[in-house]
Amino acid sequence: MAFDATAVQERLAEKSVTANYSTFFVGGVVLAVAGAGLFGLSLVGTGSHRAWHAFHVNWVFWTGVTCGSLAITSVHKIVGAKWSGVILRLSQATAFFIPVSIVGLILILTAGYHDIYGNMVAALAGVSAGKARWLSHSWMAIRMVGGLGLLYVIGIQMIRSDLLPDLALVRTKVSGARRARYDRMLTGYDEAANHRRLYRTAAIFAPLYAFVMTIVAFDGIMALQPHWFSNLLGGWYFMGAWLAALMLQALMMLYARKAANLEEFISPKQRHDLGKLCFGFTVFWTYLMWAQFLVIWYGNMPEETGFVFARLWGPWRPIGAAVGTAVFLIPFSGLLGVAPKKAPITLGVLAAISFAGLWLERYLLVTPSVTLEAGPVFGLPELGPMLLFVGLFLTCYAVFSRVFPMVSPRLAMIALEREAAHH
Repeated sequence: MAFDATAVQERLAEKSVTANYSTFFVGGVVLAVAGAGLFGLSLVGTGSHRAWHAFHVNWVFWTGVTCGSLAITSVHKIVGAKWSGVILRLSQATAFFIPVSIVGLILILTAGYHDIYGNMVAALAGVSAGKARWLSHSWMAIRMVGGLGLLYVIGIQMIRSDLLPDLALVRTKVSGARRARYDRMLTGYDEAANHRRLYRTAAIFAPLYAFVMTIVAFDGIMALQPHWFSNLLGGWYFMGAWLAALMLQALMMLYARKAANLEEFISPKQRHDLGKLCFGFTVFWTYLMWAQFLVIWYGNMPEETGFVFARLWGPWRPIGAAVGTAVFLIPFSGLLGVAPKKAPITLGVLAAISFAGLWLERYLLVTPSVTLEAGPVFGLPELGPMLLFVGLFLTCYAVFSRVFPMVSPRLAMIALEREAAHH
């Protein structure tokens, strides 16, 4: 059958602005309201410290997912990837979660600081003035707020530059306030200058992502137990965030087949390519985990081994085993072949398991350092922040779908034309 590029691009333009994520919006609002209520009740009760600990876990996880999703666009632009044109926008939609991430960080550094960083402050009493000054409240706030703020500004500029050519293509498909928004954003639009800006911001974002995410890992995770240190934690954290973003993209790709009516455009080849990335970075996550563990085990220094021992033995051992199983054993075994990567159900199930396992990994990295409990506990104080962040993420994602195109007709055509030529 001949590939009618004009007709295909017209259908893509129509589908891009008619995506229906109302389930995300309604479900997200319900979850966010329920989570906020449970979180508020926990703060006025005896479980306030547990609620703030869970809040911090979820902030660390969802901030990583958001930044990792933006990094997907950055890397794809730098390497000139063409295969992902149909699905790239599905990761860019996480950009609307940025305000939630910033507000969450401010709450952590203000209202929740004593509950989250109280152990750190006590452990720093009597240590060298240099370490105490570096981990002081003010310096930590400057690093984290300043670093994430800069990363988000660059990321927003990058996503905006990638959106503008598509807004020019689909502006005639929308009306009212949405059309007015597109017209305002396109004022003074210059295609060549926008193209240069896109690739310049993508090149800046990638190294900045690694640097800022390392700061988040050191100040958001390692500082909670300030006498433990690992130079690999930063890399493990930001590559784990990248892996979580890939798994989320796989899940959103499968959901978009119905929500954005993209089933005819998302091919087995695209699923296979994304599945290969998910498999490859599953292995890389395990490599970083093992490299970090091996050095600590071989050195056998008490200030290093205590952090690992507390998480792999005793009451936290089942959580550690679950993380290894969900993030490595199951995805590695399941995605080893070609067929599971191409099959929507197996790719979706394996991506969901890995995504949940990565959340559990963040829980394991944070909670033993701050909890007052003897082992893992899960109740209403933990449930509230989890529902709150999941609900806010789904709501923000749905709002993006109502404001901007959920597929790039321009990039999708490049991918589809290459697939057609290949076949």
